[in-house]
Amino acid sequence: MTMSKLWTTLSCRLLKKPTKSTPLPIAASMSLCASSVTKTPLTGTSEEALAFIDYLNASPSPFHAVHEAVERLQKAGFERISERNEWKLKKKGKYFFTRNGSSVVAFVIGGKYEAGNGFSIVGAHTDSPCPKVKPMSKKEKAGYLEVGVQLYGGGIWHTWFDRDLGIAGRVMVEQIDGTFKHTLVHVKKPILRVPTLAIHLDTSSGGFSFNKETQFVPILATTAKAALNAMPKTAESQEHKHHPALIGILAEEMRIAPHQIHDFELCLYDTQPATLGGVYDEFIFSARLDNLGMSYCSLMALINTCDQVENEPNIRLVSLFDNEEVGSTSAHGANSSLLPSTLERLVATDIGKASRQKTSDKVLFEQALHKSMLVSVDMAHAVHPNYSEKYEENHQPAMHKGTVIKVNANQRYATTAPTSLILREIARRRHVPVQEFVVRNDSPCGSTIGPMLSAKLGLRTIDVGNPQLSMHSIREVGGADDVKNGIRLLEVSLMHLLNYS
Repeated sequence: MTMSKLWTTLSCRLLKKPTKSTPLPIAASMSLCASSVTKTPLTGTSEEALAFIDYLNASPSPFHAVHEAVERLQKAGFERISERNEWKLKKKGKYFFTRNGSSVVAFVIGGKYEAGNGFSIVGAHTDSPCPKVKPMSKKEKAGYLEVGVQLYGGGIWHTWFDRDLGIAGRVMVEQIDGTFKHTLVHVKKPILRVPTLAIHLDTSSGGFSFNKETQFVPILATTAKAALNAMPKTAESQEHKHHPALIGILAEEMRIAPHQIHDFELCLYDTQPATLGGVYDEFIFSARLDNLGMSYCSLMALINTCDQVENEPNIRLVSLFDNEEVGSTSAHGANSSLLPSTLERLVATDIGKASRQKTSDKVLFEQALHKSMLVSVDMAHAVHPNYSEKYEENHQPAMHKGTVIKVNANQRYATTAPTSLILREIARRRHVPVQEFVVRNDSPCGSTIGPMLSAKLGLRTIDVGNPQLSMHSIREVGGADDVKNGIRLLEVSLMHLLNYS
């Protein structure tokens, strides 16, 4: 037997599943086959974490995140309704609608709901920082085809260099009858890349720096290869806006003709999939944890409790907004009419009005708001082992130790002493772990949709989120156990929040 064959035989024997009578040493269990970590977790990773990873990989854009949410809602028996139509609702009914394809509202009406009763609300957002393709993206320089992009949100943009980038989003596709249809596209092939300058040519001092307009431009192809692989003519309106090669790969992915593409909203994303990480599979390495992490927890909390409303006197509602990363001021962001108009319409329906016929809808709406509470959920900062001095010494959230209650005296978060007490007491009684976080006085503080919605509606609000590292990087780090913790906390919040308030 040759040495190579002997080594192969020995390796295969080492990798065989050990029997109870012959336990495998720890060193050997960390086998040569790294792919087994993702396929078969070593340490009993929760089903919730694995399902969340599937959701992440299927959601490279807010449009995909909402599409995936809708699929899960429909599977759980939720009925689609439309803001354009009259709502015919019933007690114990489960409903949802979308706005712009990038935000979604879902709610369950309690079996004992009466008009003027409260709303248990959870709010999150579907968007994350990313480059987006410009309306006229066609660029050519030094023998390369390039794609012009806009930088959306506050990304850590240097982390996007030298990554394998795909594109995803929605395309407006012309149909045979001349109408246009919003169609999702997800190009998983790494077709774009932002290359760094070789260190030998970099004469700058003081670390890596770049011009976001001229040096953050992804390459698509060389002009030579593009000439050899000429694409079919695109729609005349697109010919001068985008490279035919870009239009061609979109058309190929959607199985349509290039001339059917008339416009699009496309995000660039890292094609490396979300995965479990760490020697004990305790981490989730992925893009977009902020804030698909809390969007997913919100969604699953509502789905998991949607059939437990026989004696529920309130309405449970989850709203996933778009555009939080750029201030929320859009028709489908938290600073829009989306949540206020939804709550007003719910109060104005005929459900539970038999005993309140003499009370106006306006009064019922005001009463309902003051009986309601909002849990604003957005990912939080876990303490960083290499920068622990950046964290307030008594407030250093850790992974696996529970969802984080976020407090800020300057109202960057909407948490108050009463709302914090209510949530902590609910969590304590049901053995759900929580932590607390404030920033240092010499540190800036991010914000959420919480203060905005609290001010707009006068809602009692608390800001919470699961802890993570590398927020706004192209690859972030979260805790696998925290997915289950987050879902559980929001389940008990939806079910019991208003019982204590």
